[in-house]
Amino acid sequence: MALIASFRGALVEARPGGQSQASARAGEVALAIVDTHEAFLALRTEWDALFDRAGLPHQVFQSHAVLRHWATHYLDARMRLSIVTARRGGRLVMIWPLVRQRRFGLVGLRFMGVPVAQYGDVLVERTGDETALLKAGWDVVAKLGADLFELRRLRGDSVLALSGLVSRAVLRERLDAPFADLGSRVGPDGPSHAYAPRERSNHRRRLRRLSERGTIGLSMVEPRPEAADLAVAAIAMKQAALLRHGVLAPTISDPRFSAFFRDLAGDAAGGSPLRIAAISCDGAPIGLDLALDCKGASFGHVIATHPEHERGGVGGLLLHHSFACAKARGNAVFDMLAPADPYKHEHADGLTVVTDSVLPLSWKGRLVVESGFTHWRPLLKRALRRLPPPLTRRLAAWSNSCKA
Repeated sequence: MALIASFRGALVEARPGGQSQASARAGEVALAIVDTHEAFLALRTEWDALFDRAGLPHQVFQSHAVLRHWATHYLDARMRLSIVTARRGGRLVMIWPLVRQRRFGLVGLRFMGVPVAQYGDVLVERTGDETALLKAGWDVVAKLGADLFELRRLRGDSVLALSGLVSRAVLRERLDAPFADLGSRVGPDGPSHAYAPRERSNHRRRLRRLSERGTIGLSMVEPRPEAADLAVAAIAMKQAALLRHGVLAPTISDPRFSAFFRDLAGDAAGGSPLRIAAISCDGAPIGLDLALDCKGASFGHVIATHPEHERGGVGGLLLHHSFACAKARGNAVFDMLAPADPYKHEHADGLTVVTDSVLPLSWKGRLVVESGFTHWRPLLKRALRRLPPPLTRRLAAWSNSCKA
């Protein structure tokens, strides 16, 4: 079914499956829907060019490299790509990276990248008429036949949030994402004077005590085969830690999560933004941090320590090492992502508001939202956190065994 959208007086036909066949005269905007994996892959060069021109640091999760690996592992027959694109004079100027899926009798839209992407947003070139561009894209999104738009991990400073187009969305959960100013947090040989003298002294003491257990190595690894192996090791460490503490984390225990990071870390030629900070003891990794770099900011996605070193302060050493590596790569900010766990506050210089919301797009969607059914996820998470640790450990072990 063809969709008709108007922009600056020009009627432009947006067709599922690729670029509109409308003329590409200068100033005319053509909207289209990319709905196949092959067509998405074919956009790589243009997508990268738009990202280079207009991408914001937090939009690293909307980069083609990240979404390409996500699609390899998470895109399946139950989903359909619904990427809305806009071209001006034939040049790509806007992308809404969306997927559509039917669940429980409802058609839902959400950002590509869920659940590994931590922030969702829209890419748009800043040419002075972004508001009109975004409104034209939204008109197409609203005609995709969906009942709900799930707005997971939407930053308060994101392009879509600031546009006001989703201001009617119903809030499900509000979170904070702490970030560190690397210029003030990293000193010449460890934590800077932003930390109390006692903390700096503890850092040196932990390093000395750790060195008593073997030869300690601090390294930074860019995408290559070695990095792929380290990424798999990091996820395994994280899964083991969650299991020990009885924390249910379906996303991390899913084998696709490890496979995604393995391939992203090993993609040396594909523009992968993943970087790894590693601490080793006698050549074996005991602390690993998987972070994504983009335009002066680093986003710490997975931080994991070996079980045998969990009580030796390796986690704190690793975070300071991650900060130092990120600064050495030219980053000014280290985003620790949501939620704002207590340990993150010790290193934070500010917080970014992040929300999970849902926007009804049909009468069925409104009915479901008004019934409160869409709040089941945060309610379930809170209920699970209140369970006694022995029970959650058994549930976590059962969940992992089902996905193995």
